[in-house]
Amino acid sequence: MPPISGTPEALSAPLVVEFPFTRSLGPVQSAFLTGLRERTVLGVRTTDGRVLVPPVEYDPVTAGEIRDLVEVGTTGTVTTWAWNPAPRRGQPLDTPFAWVLVRLDGADTALLHALDAAGPDAVHTGMRVRVRWAGERTGVITDIACFEPYEGGADGETAPRSDDPREPAPHSDEFADPVTGITAPARLDYTYAPGRAQSRYLAALAERRTVGERCPSCRKVYVPPRGACPTCGVATRDQVEVGPRGTVTTFCIVNIKAKNLDIEVPYVYAHIALDGADLALHARIGGIPYDRVRMGLRVEPVWRDGSRYPDHYRPTGEPDADYDSYKGLI
Repeated sequence: MPPISGTPEALSAPLVVEFPFTRSLGPVQSAFLTGLRERTVLGVRTTDGRVLVPPVEYDPVTAGEIRDLVEVGTTGTVTTWAWNPAPRRGQPLDTPFAWVLVRLDGADTALLHALDAAGPDAVHTGMRVRVRWAGERTGVITDIACFEPYEGGADGETAPRSDDPREPAPHSDEFADPVTGITAPARLDYTYAPGRAQSRYLAALAERRTVGERCPSCRKVYVPPRGACPTCGVATRDQVEVGPRGTVTTFCIVNIKAKNLDIEVPYVYAHIALDGADLALHARIGGIPYDRVRMGLRVEPVWRDGSRYPDHYRPTGEPDADYDSYKGLI
């Protein structure tokens, strides 16, 4: 196929990547988050005597494990700040606020959080602030709803005196019903622009065709096209139609059902080398029991009415491809 002339229509679409991130907690983080639930802020003392808030499990200087927990104050000093005039979804406050680094009394490091202030003119480095606790606390960082201005201490006062009640006090880290794990929702909202090569690829899929681009140097055909050859580093413009049939090169059996995905487990996802392509694409295999899917299986696309891309690939009934014909694409 000769080089394509003209500029394809610029495509873009909103895209959301969202998933719950679940992790277990070690003894130090467990104590820190459980403490927040109980309106207590804990730090950890390093081997050189510094108090780190939030606490870490290993000394940043010696890399040794540290477990010497101490309780610090709920008041502190702003060390630096930035005004946020337009809060986004999921941020601590829904009205304009300042992001601040606060060195809590008794700590040697600063904690990042939000400061509820009337405006940027009401915020300055060295100002005194205090924790505003959330009404309902479950053992997460947002148990600190935000910080608020505090008139009970002099600006710039950061280091506690030896006779000051804000001196960090040892803590046993013993709590009833400690927090042992957290689930944090992760979400990324953005606008995806596929570029020239993938715009042509998507336009062809809407016509139930699959196209790739050929490298002018090594002559390999890449599907989906990338706009440049990853091996030679040169631009690709020659459009080549491939498939529609292909060969399963590798596959995996999925046994965990994804949220909002209307596919019963177990099912199979595979890398499929379409006829004429030099790169395998990723797709679901259907129309065959999951335990009969195999390397070398010949497959073809299945389209749903109104769909812009194949729903899945199914066996063609042809003999399996010889291993030597696709071993370079595994």
